[in-house]
Amino acid sequence: MRPDQWLKRWLRALVAVALLGTGTAWAFDLTELMGLLAQKKSGEARFTEQRFVRGLDGPISAAGTLSFQAPDKLTRETTLPRPESMAVDGNQLTLSRGGRTRTLTLDSMPEMLGMVEAMRGTLSGDAGTLQRYFKSKLGGSREGWTLDLAPTDERLAAQVDGVRLTGRAGEVLGVEMTFRGGDRSVMTIVPGAAPTAKPAAARAPS
Repeated sequence: MRPDQWLKRWLRALVAVALLGTGTAWAFDLTELMGLLAQKKSGEARFTEQRFVRGLDGPISAAGTLSFQAPDKLTRETTLPRPESMAVDGNQLTLSRGGRTRTLTLDSMPEMLGMVEAMRGTLSGDAGTLQRYFKSKLGGSREGWTLDLAPTDERLAAQVDGVRLTGRAGEVLGVEMTFRGGDRSVMTIVPGAAPTAKPAAARAPS
């Protein structure tokens, strides 16, 4: 083997060893994801959701807006199929529909607790909150990641099988929840895309 060929082979081997040695450091991990998410302190997005319920032929659809303000304020304003809202501030949950408002503690509703803490913990980049309620598994890369959450809290696990969040860099783009008994909800999120107000209809001349 000529000296130049030997040198090239040696350099390729050296690069390969270097890449193997630093592969772990370059891997996209939960700490990096939480850091990206924590950079955004507030935001608003549109959402569409389909809920698949056992015994029904087709999904139940909903649409509206989501807004978040770190560390623990989350609001869901549903416009379709009917106006209603859900606002969470700390452990307080306020539900409004048809002119009626009801306030509850979040931890009294394990199913809602799972959805809220999965969203709130992820949006705020709060790994501690996620680890308090879920066992997490992160896959993919910065350009496209999947975060699977399995409930560890007994009351939550009695209602929720798991939560899967998908996103890109510091943006959450989807939430899928599976419930005990086979029900499932799939939410698609479009960040920073609040609906624009419809222009007022022109009045006919008198």
